[in-house]
Amino acid sequence: MRISLYLSILSASLLVSGCTARITEPEIAFTPPKYVEEMPSREEENTFVARGSLFGQGDSPLFSDHKAMHVNDIVTVVISETAASSSVGKKALSEADTIGLKGGIMTSGGGNSAVSSAVSKLNGLADIGLSGGSTSSYTGSGSATKNATFTTTVSSRIVKVMSNGNYFITGRREIMVDDQKQIMELSGVIRPYDIDQNNQISSSKISDAKILYANEGDVDRSTQQGWGSKLVNAVWPF
Repeated sequence: MRISLYLSILSASLLVSGCTARITEPEIAFTPPKYVEEMPSREEENTFVARGSLFGQGDSPLFSDHKAMHVNDIVTVVISETAASSSVGKKALSEADTIGLKGGIMTSGGGNSAVSSAVSKLNGLADIGLSGGSTSSYTGSGSATKNATFTTTVSSRIVKVMSNGNYFITGRREIMVDDQKQIMELSGVIRPYDIDQNNQISSSKISDAKILYANEGDVDRSTQQGWGSKLVNAVWPF
């Protein structure tokens, strides 16, 4: 009785864990990569300018590079991602087998009629043939084509200036239109040299890039499968 109870609990736990693994939605974790957390931050350098200089001093000098350079500075990320894939597969298998088996025939060398009669009777029993054959064939083909393009801009903030000079940035943008929310979120590591004169950088130049685009609202809920249907599909074996 106790063994059956344990088996029932184990089966239920495996079923629940399997269902949970299959009905959960995909997610992206925007936590910094491990090497970003381990790398120390660059120390700020104190620059001193002579008093009365025409070029100015402090955080807003007269002549300066307006690119993002410090923690909490803003850099505009131009997201332009294109995904195109095409796959074609064909497979054909065929097999044919034939087998034949036949018993031997005996002959009598003498002129004895009794022996010849006995040999004829044995040949009638021994001369039994067996033949068989099998044929199998399989043919399959499949193709898949996908083209997707996504273009937008997201202003991101420098969270950390690492000791090697690279920046870890993160940004989030939310737009609410007719009770429909659009969420865009990104994070990654960039080089300051890739930021152009307009303080912009292309998403193709972001290392360890994580980009999320999601919709929330009635339209999104109406197109999603209910959790009950997901549960049934997760346990349905056919």
